[in-house]
Amino acid sequence: EVHFVESGGGLVQAGGSLRLSCAASGFTFDDYAIGWFRQAPGKEREGVSCVRNSDGNTYYEDSVKGRFTVSRVNSKHTAYLQMNSLKPEDTAVYYCVALYRCGDSPPVRVYDYWGQGTQVTVSS
Repeated sequence: EVHFVESGGGLVQAGGSLRLSCAASGFTFDDYAIGWFRQAPGKEREGVSCVRNSDGNTYYEDSVKGRFTVSRVNSKHTAYLQMNSLKPEDTAVYYCVALYRCGDSPPVRVYDYWGQGTQVTVSS
């Protein structure tokens, strides 16, 4: 059974940092890209970042470029999202998923499953 467990969220002041973790299980982690998504209140879920399985190449949505860094450790079946210089508009629930590829528009999830997410709240 596929599971994604996101953690590391919290309340932080603008300009602060958080490191999110995504622990995955139930599938061969190395086979797929890992994408980070977020959903703010009243808004649609949007893609934030992605890290490829094959070469570790990374992709970022324009609003987070230069502030967020995505990574993965295949041996731990875990992906990370380091978020620096946080802004109030980054406030959202953050989710991770397995994707067939980074950069697809729209992104194509491997599994029809969302974890519980982790809440990030940035105060001004």
